[in-house]
Amino acid sequence: MSATAPDLPSLGRDRTPVGGITLQGWAESVCGYLDGEDEPVILVGHSRAGAVISQAAEERPEKVRMLVYLAAYLLADGESVSQTALQDERSLVVPSMILAPDRKSCTLREAAVKEALYGECPDEDVILAQSLLAPEALAPLTTPIRTSAANYGRVPRVYIECRRDRALSLSEQRRMARAMPCQQILSLDTDHSPFFSSPDELTAHLLSLQS
Repeated sequence: MSATAPDLPSLGRDRTPVGGITLQGWAESVCGYLDGEDEPVILVGHSRAGAVISQAAEERPEKVRMLVYLAAYLLADGESVSQTALQDERSLVVPSMILAPDRKSCTLREAAVKEALYGECPDEDVILAQSLLAPEALAPLTTPIRTSAANYGRVPRVYIECRRDRALSLSEQRRMARAMPCQQILSLDTDHSPFFSSPDELTAHLLSLQS
């Protein structure tokens, strides 16, 4: 088994300018990786990337064996990340967002980054994560996903909830999983970033989906 963790355009180490970033462009970036695989893959999306993997599965359902939403936005057709996030009264992210003057991107208030995203992560991982944070394009967050029963609807879904998440509250995670039923719901007693705070437990959950 192998795993790939690509950076979406304009995020992480990818420095594509945010001005032209769209949800469809992010989905097409993921589809590029899917097209290079010989067999269907398990596609994992964290946080707002839940919308991205949903849109990618709509475009390439035959390439996706399973969708895994890790503390992620599991949206119905016509819903957007921003629309759903604004309903999450317990999230620390929305009240801490700073819009750029041109309203094309946003950042998170520095004082809120650790508490909202990395509350239980080792300091060295927080430093690494913060060094990779950059202004994020707003267009993918405000664009509704477009999915169908014929394509996206035929791909199995699993949700991994993070019970101490302060970016996407547990109550909101569970609301989405009820609205868009999943074949399985797994649980982690972690913050929003279990790949740093609880990597062994997260890995065990992901490996359990291989069988």
